[in-house]
Amino acid sequence: MHLFLLGVSHRTAPVDLRERLDFSSGDLSAAAEQIAARPSMTESVVLSTCNRSEIYTATMDPARAREELVSFLSDYHHVPPQTFQPHLFALENSAAVAHLFRVAAGLDSLVVGEPQILGQVKDAYQSSASRRCVGPVLSNAFRWSFGVGKRVRTETAVGEGAVSVSFAAVALARKIFGHLNGRRVLVIGAGEISSLTAQHLRAQGVGDIVITSRTHAHAEALAGEVAGTAVPWDGMTNALGSADIVITATGSQRPIVTRPHLEASKGHRRTAPVFIIDIAVPRDVDPAVGEIEQVFLYNIDDLQSIVEENLSKRAAEVERAESIVNEEVTKFMAWQRSRSAVPTIVALRQRFEAIRMSELQRLEGKLGPLTPEARARVDDVTRLIVEKLLIEPTEQLKALPDEETQAAYTEAINRLFKLQQDEPETKHS
Repeated sequence: MHLFLLGVSHRTAPVDLRERLDFSSGDLSAAAEQIAARPSMTESVVLSTCNRSEIYTATMDPARAREELVSFLSDYHHVPPQTFQPHLFALENSAAVAHLFRVAAGLDSLVVGEPQILGQVKDAYQSSASRRCVGPVLSNAFRWSFGVGKRVRTETAVGEGAVSVSFAAVALARKIFGHLNGRRVLVIGAGEISSLTAQHLRAQGVGDIVITSRTHAHAEALAGEVAGTAVPWDGMTNALGSADIVITATGSQRPIVTRPHLEASKGHRRTAPVFIIDIAVPRDVDPAVGEIEQVFLYNIDDLQSIVEENLSKRAAEVERAESIVNEEVTKFMAWQRSRSAVPTIVALRQRFEAIRMSELQRLEGKLGPLTPEARARVDDVTRLIVEKLLIEPTEQLKALPDEETQAAYTEAINRLFKLQQDEPETKHS
């Protein structure tokens, strides 16, 4: 069985394509269930964040799995395959495991070290597990990844500095304005990213913070946390007119800030420019907004320069984190190989035990005069001999360096000891 991964991310696809392949607006568990029902796949997990849409599967035929996943993505999102195929990346087995571990550790995020991704990986796994779409392959890999993510955060400082996309957004605003003291801010959306952004902004000494959300109670709650002001959703246009900085991060599936919104707000706002950072995927702001004079629009992909700067500052920590991931991948793959050797080891032990018992029965006449204590001692000694004979081959079989070598050794052991001689021949498809 192979672990196969197919997906797109901020490293391979622009934001407009990632929007079209986004799963977050739907039922992740239902999508995973549809994938696992495909002929070539038995397990699946769908991981969808603002920067990636990735499908992890267990399959006997990776080539066929890829074809079926491309077809699924096209049908599910109503996007022609030729539109997204050039942006796909595919990984198998140890490479797929390494990618998953890096994702869980925050090393593949737009802002390296951001903490939210580990929770998103756990949620994706739980969504699939709730529909019984995971089995031994993905369950082992994902559960191991949780430990890797925790270890990287505990043993390195890779998450210090820019800890989230929201931090990078505020850093970009500070870079544009020089300082944020007294700036008037509008935050559209009251979710986790909006909350983090508002907190970072308040720490930078901004003036008024105005929060608006479709759910006014959420806007009021966030405004209370950051000493801001909540305005109704239908007051967003007026709020745009007086904002120096607009941060938007909602879960809307279509733009909520359009060119007419901004043009309508021009009558209410000063002549100063407005700086808009759209950190939502799908995007909250229509790209046409950026064509308006005195409006400077940035989206999540524009944060890459901030990320690069943070990477250079924390290169040593990133290197240490990558070392941890590589170490854990090696340990995981060795563990996986040892598990695949278990059936042969069990069969070998059963064969040796059968021989031992057969010989004891053959010698029953000679052992008859022995006392019960002496007979028990013979049984213990012969069992210990079998155990000692099997220790070395068992350890060697578990420690073989790759699956191909292990398969060859397993086949040889099965033939040498005729471990399957009494089993009927079966044909595996």
